[in-house]
Amino acid sequence: MWHNAFYLVPGLLLAATVLYAQQAKRAAQRVSDPKGLPGRGIALLEAAFLSGGPGRVFDTALVRMHRRGHVVVSRSRLVTLTAGEPLDEVDGAIVDAIGPSRSRDLDSLRVAVMRAPAVQAVGDALAARGLLRNPERLRRARTANRTIWLALAVTLAFAGAALLLASDEPGSDGPSLWIPLVLLVLGLVSLLATRPPKGRVTPAGRRQLGLMDTGKPWQPHHGAFVSGADAVLLGAVAMGGLALVGADGLGDAELHEAMLAAAATDQSARAFAAAGGGPSSSGSSGSSCATGPATWCGSSSDSSGSSGSCGSSGSGCGSSSSCSSGSSCSSGSSCGSSSGSSCGGGSSCGGGGGCGS
Repeated sequence: MWHNAFYLVPGLLLAATVLYAQQAKRAAQRVSDPKGLPGRGIALLEAAFLSGGPGRVFDTALVRMHRRGHVVVSRSRLVTLTAGEPLDEVDGAIVDAIGPSRSRDLDSLRVAVMRAPAVQAVGDALAARGLLRNPERLRRARTANRTIWLALAVTLAFAGAALLLASDEPGSDGPSLWIPLVLLVLGLVSLLATRPPKGRVTPAGRRQLGLMDTGKPWQPHHGAFVSGADAVLLGAVAMGGLALVGADGLGDAELHEAMLAAAATDQSARAFAAAGGGPSSSGSSGSSCATGPATWCGSSSDSSGSSGSCGSSGSGCGSSSSCSSGSSCSSGSSCGSSSGSSCGGGSSCGGGGGCGS
């Protein structure tokens, strides 16, 4: 015997999943430390993270150390430490990752530094002030949104059961199919209402990138190398990546070739892991950032929410959400979507291609 009261089960399940999805979406959008936009005065490594994720931070910091004469990078991708005076915590993370042997292959060094707490903290600070979305919260919001589909499937199952179990006895109440129909409509509306943002770069983050793109090369306004050719070079690496700067701009063909090769190796390892090949081997590239415990495993414009790019520098995307489509961009005015990488929550750029790769 079928009773319409049975529809309480899918109804309660739908209400619970919608509530969970709403809470997760609000958490993904929460800004804990709003300070306004820093404009062109943003710190160098913050600009690198906002534009290209943790991989861009590593590339920028290593180039900075190379320009200071603190590291030497060979064509065979061996990084040798020549001085142990870190400029900041990210430099310190590079020194610590190289270790007491004072040399390490670039591939594994890149992965280790991207996962270092000092680099992760750069992304956390940008997320706290609302320029990026935290990728863990963003993934949780996407998962919560997908649970609504489970509630809709249960609703359909109950509707089918109602048709099968309804009594054919004269005078008995038939199943009220309008109840599951209403639940389905409410569920579909809730799916749209609780849909999380697509990428890690927030609207504020895109405006920040637009403020930095005035048609003139951006350069850091405080810290080391605040003026001169080195400031222009580091600003270009932070905003556009090594591929955009080129070997001539970097002034060291061996360094340029080695760093691009290390980024390509990391990207291939992550693509292999994403395709079901499991964690990358610990050979030349170490474990993939995507398989490790790091929170910011994708570049800022990650639109897929997957591990995506760890911010490798192969692309010339320096700003905005148009990075999420994988196309290269350098103008803040052309950047209009949220996602991208965090290049975001996280760009997020977050989709393997584009700004982060």
